[in-house]
Amino acid sequence: MSVQEYLDKHMLSRKLEDAVNAAVRAKTSDPVLFISNHMRKSVQSVITKIKARQILDSRGIPTVEVDLHTNKGVFRASVPSGNSTGMYEAVELRDGDKGVYLGNGVSKAVKNINDKISEALIGMDPTLQSQIDQAMIDLDKTEKKGELGVNAILAVSIAACKAGAAEKEACLFVPLYKHIADMSGKTNPTLPVPAFTVISGGKHAGSTLAIQEIMILPIGASKFEEALRMGTETYHHLKAVITEKSGAHNCNVGEDGGYAPNISSFREALDLVKEAISRSGYNEKIKIALDVSATNFCIGKRYDLDFQSPQKSGQNFKSAEDMLELYKELCSEYPIVSIEDPFDKEDWEHIKHISSLGICQVVGDDLLMSNAKRIERAITESACNALLLKVNQVGTVTEVIEVVKQAKEAHWGVVTSHRCGESVDSFIADLSVGLASGVIKAGAPCRGERLEKYNQLLRIEEELGDQAVYAGDDWRQ
Repeated sequence: MSVQEYLDKHMLSRKLEDAVNAAVRAKTSDPVLFISNHMRKSVQSVITKIKARQILDSRGIPTVEVDLHTNKGVFRASVPSGNSTGMYEAVELRDGDKGVYLGNGVSKAVKNINDKISEALIGMDPTLQSQIDQAMIDLDKTEKKGELGVNAILAVSIAACKAGAAEKEACLFVPLYKHIADMSGKTNPTLPVPAFTVISGGKHAGSTLAIQEIMILPIGASKFEEALRMGTETYHHLKAVITEKSGAHNCNVGEDGGYAPNISSFREALDLVKEAISRSGYNEKIKIALDVSATNFCIGKRYDLDFQSPQKSGQNFKSAEDMLELYKELCSEYPIVSIEDPFDKEDWEHIKHISSLGICQVVGDDLLMSNAKRIERAITESACNALLLKVNQVGTVTEVIEVVKQAKEAHWGVVTSHRCGESVDSFIADLSVGLASGVIKAGAPCRGERLEKYNQLLRIEEELGDQAVYAGDDWRQ
């Protein structure tokens, strides 16, 4: 085939002429780069290959990572994992072979991607997120994604989302958060208030504290960069406070980076945090949030506040009414603005009661499990007023967007959340901005897998420049 025949067959002469004309009209100073980009626009992006592998999360437990290839690039995603799986959330696929990673391997999920999902998605346009997600849902055929595994489906969904962002706007790079905002119909991407974990307890630490997390929210900051500085400074002041009171050995950290002093009293822990905030000089700008995770220490209808102390367990039981009074007291004594899972996940009566008091935001995590049906019930019964969003409880980016819309339409707050087992993927940072969730819960301002989310938010704020909006006092809107 001659050069002219080749040009004619692929209509390259016309395409090159169009590109040159466009460069002239644009008066570009770099015509070669402009023409290259213009030619690139004329080629539709399609998924050409999907390759999955098993990697380790922040706890040293296997998780899934995916490289999604298009004819224009490679896009990587990895998924988080929690300590436990609730009966209403999408389910991970684990190998179950106790001789390999203690049964936690994900080679079956990896195989499902490489053999089944890959075959179904090759040739699809990565900008068609809902069609990609629906294709995987149809392939799985189960309500909770148990056939392919939510860890398989979500990894591919996130990777496709990243590929779609890169392809958007006539093949010119669109930030991931903007792509997510476009898909959700949002026109106001917003930097979230970070909910920094500063004290870890419950199942996230080896301390005797029953509640799972105490967090600080720098709602008084003027921008995210300032919020990150305020939270980090307070975190370091807290280390000094704990060291002074009980020694450096009590400054070990839990799985999400919060300090884990060996204390059991709610008030003692809150006093440490309050002192750290005072030393940082941010008394009026930082508020406190609790993740009680009460289901973990609910036995029957009573709550064992010493469940982390085997020698004491059973000696400090509280009724739901006792816990309600405790929360009321704590909210009056400390600047607490949010409580997550204050009661057992099936104790709808008392969750509705505390929500009706209006003493703070009431967040549903174990209560809701990011499940659309549970969310609908909670909205109907006024059981809580905020959603803790965990993407791997849902399963696809499309469904994540839908449950956030569901919560927002009910005028709820939304907290975009990490998981106990994290990777260095920063997807939830872009997600929280694109969906304007108001708050992001990504752990302490330490440990690489946690900081990657906060550092990505710094980059986004820098990129937005004068257009950047920090949620601040409007964190619930």
